[in-house]
Order: sequence, then C-alpha cells, then structure tokens
Amino acid sequence: MLKKIFLFCSVLPISAVLTSFRPVPPAQQVLKTVIIDAGHGIMGNGHHNGAKGTYSYEDDICLAVAKKLVAQVKQEFPDIKVIETRPTEEIVDLRERANIANRNRGDLFISIHVNAMPPLQRRELVGYRTEVYYTGKGKKKKKHTTKVPQYHYYEVPNTNAKGTQTYIWGAHKAEDKEIAVRENAPMLAEENYKEKYGEIDPNSPEFIALSLVKTKQFGNRSAMLSQMVEEQFSKVGRISGGSMQRQVGIWVLQATAMPSVLVETGFITNPQEEAYLNSESGQVEISNCITKALHNYISWLEKKQTPYSTSTGPQRKSEAVIDEKFLQALDHHAGISPR
Repeated sequence: MLKKIFLFCSVLPISAVLTSFRPVPPAQQVLKTVIIDAGHGIMGNGHHNGAKGTYSYEDDICLAVAKKLVAQVKQEFPDIKVIETRPTEEIVDLRERANIANRNRGDLFISIHVNAMPPLQRRELVGYRTEVYYTGKGKKKKKHTTKVPQYHYYEVPNTNAKGTQTYIWGAHKAEDKEIAVRENAPMLAEENYKEKYGEIDPNSPEFIALSLVKTKQFGNRSAMLSQMVEEQFSKVGRISGGSMQRQVGIWVLQATAMPSVLVETGFITNPQEEAYLNSESGQVEISNCITKALHNYISWLEKKQTPYSTSTGPQRKSEAVIDEKFLQALDHHAGISPR
C-alpha cells in the first residue's frame, strides 16, 4: 500500500507539469501576399508619364526594378504570392492599383518610383529698355526717361540631389487613411449591403473602430518597413534620405488596406544617379536592398507573433476578432466566399 501511495505521489507532479503545457501550434505565415507596384507607365498616346532624365524615363526604370524585385521575392520566399499592379509598360490607373492590392487581400504593398528635382530658374541680363514717365501736372508736368533692365529667363537641370527616400502615409492624416480603408468595402455604396454581407455595417461605430485599429497597425508596420529599406540602402553606400511621411499625391499609400511603402530609388535628374538607375548592377542592388529589408520585416513580424500557449486572454481574443471581422469586410470587397 505504501508503495502505491509513493508511486502515485511521484507520478502526480510529473503529470501536473505535463498537463500544464498545451501544445503550441506552428507560427502562422506572417506574409501571404505581397503587392509590387511599378510606378507610372506609358500612356495610351505613347507618351511617358513619369520623370525624365537626360536620356531615360522613370516609367522604364520602375518596371525594370519591379521585375527584378518580383523575381527575387519569388525565389527567396516561395510561399509568398506576388501580385504585380503594372506587369507591362502600359500605365495603370492609380485607383485600380489600390483596388488590385485590396482585391487580392495583400499583406504588404511596395511601390517603386524614381525621384526628380525641378529645374533651377535662372535669368541673364540682355540689355536695357528706355521707358518714359511724367511727374507733375499742367505747366509743372515734366517728362522723364529711365533705363529698365531686360532679362532672359531660362531653366537649368538640378543635378545636385541624390539618394533614396521611402515614403509612408502621413501619421497625422490617419483619419483620411481610415476613411479610405473603409471605402475599400463596396458595401458602403450599396443600399442592400446587409442582405449581401450580413451584420457588418460599415457605418457602425464598431466597424469604424475596427478600421481605426487596423489603420494604426498599418501605419506602425509601414514605418518599420520604410526604416528597414533605408537602412539597407545605407549599408551599400547609398545616400539615404530616410523614412518620410506624405499625404498629398500618393493615392496608392492612402487607399491600400495594408502596410504600404513607396520607395524613391534615386534621382533621375542627377547624371550619376541616372546611370546607376539604368544599369543592371544598380537595379539588382536596389532589388537586393528591398529584399533584405523584407527578410528583416518578416523576422520582425514573426517575433511579434504571440504563442497561443502564453496568450489566451481577452487581449489576444480581441485582436483575433478585430482581424477576422476586418478581413471579412475585405473579403466582401474582393468577392471572396466566407472562409
């Protein structure tokens, strides 16, 4: 009897320890779909849409870099689906680019661009013109002449600017971003959205709150990736302009319902940079830098994943509900059946 009691007491602590640990499911894939956007493009009339250098165009450089980036991401991340918004030289409407990203429920949006500086304004004295004017009235009226300088105004290229910049949507315009995110659900424009989509009301305080939460998350992740991209550019010797915020003129950053960055890869108006941007080695280096940043970004996201065994409380459940409901709304937008 004593042996049985001893055996039971010996086994009990071990079984208690074993049962206290729940199996931890494998970490989920943090990035499933990446959207790569080649900026600008050739218009229907055959004209270029982007900036112009001495001999090249932004449209062509963006497409060449984007193609290299697509190939490298597919090679190094075979489990990630890669979607191109502009797979050919032809231009794609900005709103459609955002729609493509949202329809495919992208986890990340990377837009490739080339920077440019406006030309410098100059003037040159070319002579004088005689002008007549009068003072006084009546008998006191006197005639005068004066020499007025004449200038020739012209522009010269601004060739001094160089380096990279990576833009994200401006944090102090989060309300605009949140509205754009909600607008990505077409049910906003449909009178009978409840019949089609159930109880998800885009005008409800709940859904607005969900949009605000996701917008903040998108902003934080966008900022992190932009910093990582610029760090990689610095490591290879590029002059980094850093991570920057912008609110005007970047629809693809505003309207994409996912973390989004716009990478200005260099200044086409600088002769040295133009040569670099058009070279095979330069384009490969740019692609490598962005891909390495993507590696770091994925690692950062994976570290943020909280194992279910250590986080099953209200906060974890709340985050899961937010993600699920928000993805449901985006699924409705993309025409995807409920999961």
